[in-house]
Amino acid sequence: MPFDPASLTFDAAGLIPAIAQDAATGEVLMLAWMNAAAVARTLETGRVTYWSRSRQAFWVKGETSGHVQRLVELRVDCDRDCLLALVEQEGPACHTNRRSCFYTALRDGTEVEILTPME
Repeated sequence: MPFDPASLTFDAAGLIPAIAQDAATGEVLMLAWMNAAAVARTLETGRVTYWSRSRQAFWVKGETSGHVQRLVELRVDCDRDCLLALVEQEGPACHTNRRSCFYTALRDGTEVEILTPME
């Protein structure tokens, strides 16, 4: 059955959360937002495209940094209100130059840095 982006459940701002996960390792890399056009662009180009809430503009991951995300597969959750993008990630996914945006952990009541910036 053909995919219809209108079947997704977007929030009041027309956005849906999208989790990027490394297709090879399963590592969760980041969470960002897409609107219907970003979903369509991602599927058309194979380059993961998000909607920047701060800039109010499309954001093609890696367009300025070179840290490209190539789409392997896009998955829709059971409620159709969240996306999982399985990607091939070049370099760090996080703007802090870390592999993942999830670089701190709460351990025994303390926040601990578990990933350092990549070289």
